[in-house]
Amino acid sequence: MSRARCERCARPLSHCLCHLIPRLPSRSRVLILQHPDEVGHALNTARLAALGLENCELRVGERFAELALDPAYRSCLLFPGEAARTLPLPDDDPRPLQLVVPDGTWRKARKLLHLNPQLAALPRVCLPAGLQSRYRLRKAPAEGALATLEAIVAALELQEAPARFDALLRPFEALIEGQIAAMGEDTYRRNHQPGR
Repeated sequence: MSRARCERCARPLSHCLCHLIPRLPSRSRVLILQHPDEVGHALNTARLAALGLENCELRVGERFAELALDPAYRSCLLFPGEAARTLPLPDDDPRPLQLVVPDGTWRKARKLLHLNPQLAALPRVCLPAGLQSRYRLRKAPAEGALATLEAIVAALELQEAPARFDALLRPFEALIEGQIAAMGEDTYRRNHQPGR
């Protein structure tokens, strides 16, 4: 028998995160394209971003044939690449930014680009080097490898400074703390603390 889940955040009712999820406005629009394999992931930070941002849409799939991008926004793909411009972008275009964000492992995100040439053709933007993830449970987190929610928060804070979006990270932090509590402090220290 499965545990009852919150219809909004999809967490078990005993671990509902809705009280931690803000509802923040942004000038930029965020369109998250989530690989289907991510939907059941324990963190599913893309869902947290979609719930916490007023100007955000989450679509799930591998092929996005109906990807009509609003010309009122300058659409950019948030994904590294040789031609990617580091955020923030200059104000040489009066339109607000639309960040198109693939959500999945690096391999799955690349597959989304391969299956959707319209995505791959978008101008790319990236985050500055040196950002560190708060997700302390990865065995060996690569530098700059952020959870989708972390990448969105960083991008918005760069592009819309001095506006702050770190309130979006509260449910993410609660998820991490919950995972650490479930595994026990000793197991966490043994397997995830640097230098061990």
